Formats: sequence, C-alpha cells, structure tokens
Amino acid sequence: MLSNEKVKQFADLAIKIGVNLQPNQELNINSPIECAPIVRIMAQAAYDAGAKSVSVKWSDEKLSRINIDNQSIETLQEIPDWIVQRANYIVDKGCANISISAGDPSIYAGVDPVKLQKSSQATRKAIKYYYDKMMANACRWLVVSIPTKAWADKVFPNCEDSVDKLWDAIARTMRLDQDDPVKAWEEHIIRLNRRAKFMNDKDFEYVHMTSKNGTDLMVGLSEGHIWCAAQEEAQDGIMFTANLPTEEIFTAPHKYKVNGVVHNALPLVDNGNIIDEFYVKFKDGKVVDYDAKQGKDALKNIIETDEGSCYLGEVALIGKNSPISQLGILFYNTLFDENASCHLALGKGYPSTVKGGVAMTKEQLDKVGVNESAEHCDFMVGTTDMNIEGITKSGERVQLFVDGEWVI
Repeated sequence: MLSNEKVKQFADLAIKIGVNLQPNQELNINSPIECAPIVRIMAQAAYDAGAKSVSVKWSDEKLSRINIDNQSIETLQEIPDWIVQRANYIVDKGCANISISAGDPSIYAGVDPVKLQKSSQATRKAIKYYYDKMMANACRWLVVSIPTKAWADKVFPNCEDSVDKLWDAIARTMRLDQDDPVKAWEEHIIRLNRRAKFMNDKDFEYVHMTSKNGTDLMVGLSEGHIWCAAQEEAQDGIMFTANLPTEEIFTAPHKYKVNGVVHNALPLVDNGNIIDEFYVKFKDGKVVDYDAKQGKDALKNIIETDEGSCYLGEVALIGKNSPISQLGILFYNTLFDENASCHLALGKGYPSTVKGGVAMTKEQLDKVGVNESAEHCDFMVGTTDMNIEGITKSGERVQLFVDGEWVI
C-alpha cells in the first residue's frame, strides 16, 4: 500500500492534472466498491480544490457477473431510465468525470459472449448522447486505476503481496516516485506536446507500420487531422488529461484509407476474454479478414458490434522505452497496456482529433474520414522491432520509429 502522502499525491494528480477540476464544479466518480477508501480521499481532494459536490456511482463486478449469468438476453438489454438520466445529467451540468478502471480481467471468463455483446450494445445505445459528448470532450474526463485484489492476483499470480506490488507498479507509471509528481507530469506533457507538434507540422497523409511478425499496414490519416498528446482542450476551453498514466500521441486514421495487415503485440483483454496471437486485415479501411489463436469469437464480436466497428477510429504512437513498457508487466488493463505499445482502435474516432471536428455532424465527420461506432476497442501492435514512416502528401518519407522507438 502507498503511504498516506503518496495516496494524497495520487488523488491530487487525478483532480489537478486529470480532470483539472474548477472551483464550484460538480465531480462524478465511477468506481468499483473495492476502491472506496481511495475514492474518499479523492473526494476530499476535490473539495480542497473547490468542488461544489462529489457523487459516486459504485459498481460491483461480482454482482454484474451474477446478473449476466442469470438474466435473459432480453432483460440485459432493458436499460433503466435512471441510468440514462444520470448519464445525461453529467453532461448537461458540465460535471468533471473520473472513471476508475480496476476490474478483474477474468470476471466474465466463460460467459456467453453474445450476452456480453448484446448487453454492452444496449447500454451504449441507451447512453449514446453521453458517450458522444464525452468523445467530443464536452466534459473533462479521466480514466485512472486503483489496485483490487482480483486484478492484482491476475497480474502477479501466486504472490502474497500482489496488491502492494501492483500499487508499486502503478506508482511508477504515475510518476509518484518523483519528488513533485504534479511538476513531473507538467514536464512530461510538454515533451509529448513537442512530439505532437512535429507530427502536426509535417501534416503526414499516411503512416506506414511494419514489423517482423508480418505487420505491414498503411494507415491513411483523416483530412485536417490533429495529433493530440496527453493534454487536451475541453469544449469549455480548459485543458485536461484524459488518461493517467499516458505516454501516447494519437490521431484519427482515415476511415476509408487503411490497407494491409496488422498483428497484435500484446494480448487484448475484453470483458474477461483474452484475445491473443491475432491478425486483422484491412482493405479500403474495412476489416476483410481476421483470425486469432485465442479468443476468436470475442474478436468477432468486437469487429461485428455495428457498421463502424470494422473500421479504425484511432492510431496512437508510443516508444518501447516508455516507463510502462520498461516495467515488462502485462497489466491485463487497457489503460496501462496500450501505453506500453503503439496501438490502434477499432470503432469510433474522436471528433477532437480533426480540425473543427467537435462541431461537425456525423456526415461531415465521415466525409473527412472520422469513423462512427458504438465501439472503441484499443489493441496493441507496437513490437520492439517496429518501424514506422510518415508519408507526406508530396510523397516524402520521414522515419519516425526504428526498432520500436522514436527517432525524432
């Protein structure tokens, strides 16, 4: 367990660097019940920063598993009005929103994948207004993690002090080992912003990714695309950091200009299902072939969620020497694993990653190449031998990565 001082620093990072809470603003926290002690400290940090109020939506994944096992598909698709109303309230009131990602990676192992798919689809459809607004940065939001016993045991099996070990790992990725973590994050954000600026100044038309595992993928970039780094601007003009930790710069691939094949570099964990040793092949942006040695049915459900889930919505670049990668730990948690490796996302693109995107209609976003979907599933593709080139509109090729690391 972290010291009281480090836990307070953790909470301060979430409030000050993460959602950048403003005086008299409401804060919503989505959290597993196991994380209650830290959530209370986070709530106090929010009030110390001038919060108007703090509300918490607790979740219990063991109860969720019981419900999934015992309810019919029809019942699982019945989303109560109060869930929709609460989600809409968060957006309409301009609340800051913190989600704690700390689930048991195996909680849904063995569950009928169709049940999971239908339940997830129904929820996303019901709260589409909230989902779309969050993706467009209408509210400042943050995803952060707190260890739970089930998660820690998955990461460090047969280890009596698994929770402490996971806390230590998270602390390093959060830069809590620095004397002043807030200052360390401010400096880290500046470094990422410089790299994003280079990419934006070059205004590449494509990035070309190759690896010895068979990856050979040409990723077209959306018209007017913007490479974003750790810090983003919300629609209220206030900067925030959506993920802690984060090591990526990312943008919107062009929905119709992705061609080639990509192989995964790390396992993908989706609703308790591990998907590994898989490839995805694209033609004119659309998935035309895929296979997996493990979890093929789960991969199929992701790709077939809706009309847009077979296209890409994000491309993110991360060097192999990031602090998370250097730990050499498979976290079974996308927040961390995606920041250990370059990654792509099947499904919805972020409107904020194209110029003027947050004010565009779905039709306008599609025209510039930004994908629309209820899905957004990150999968890791950056190997230690990956090479990446940026290709300009004039055909100039600029080496960006050699053997898995930035060269710019």
